[in-house]
Amino acid sequence: VQLQASGGGLVQAGGSLRLSCAASGRTFSRYAMAWFRQVPGKEREFVAVINSRGSSTAYADSVKGRFTISRDNAKRTAYLLMNSLKPEDTAVYYCAAALSFSILTYAYGYWGQGTLVTVSS
Repeated sequence: VQLQASGGGLVQAGGSLRLSCAASGRTFSRYAMAWFRQVPGKEREFVAVINSRGSSTAYADSVKGRFTISRDNAKRTAYLLMNSLKPEDTAVYYCAAALSFSILTYAYGYWGQGTLVTVSS
């Protein structure tokens, strides 16, 4: 599966953005989809994951209650709605696909190219 992330940009603190991850291929509905983020000099960190049917999700503590992950299997797209954004949310956000529901980076074999989110204070 090939992934294309989009939707990043510059937003003020307290604002919102919605990221999208469009997938190619007819097997999208078999994969758990996740979002990770990375800032220069730091390791890529888990943000959110949704299972293949969209019935189960998990979030990093730092985004819980502010971010919502969702998916539309008919459109082969996953989303990350980010509300109440903070400057510390600034990062390159990556979507990823795996056959297992996991928060671990190494579980994901398919990655999008990343989209930059910048939150100004």
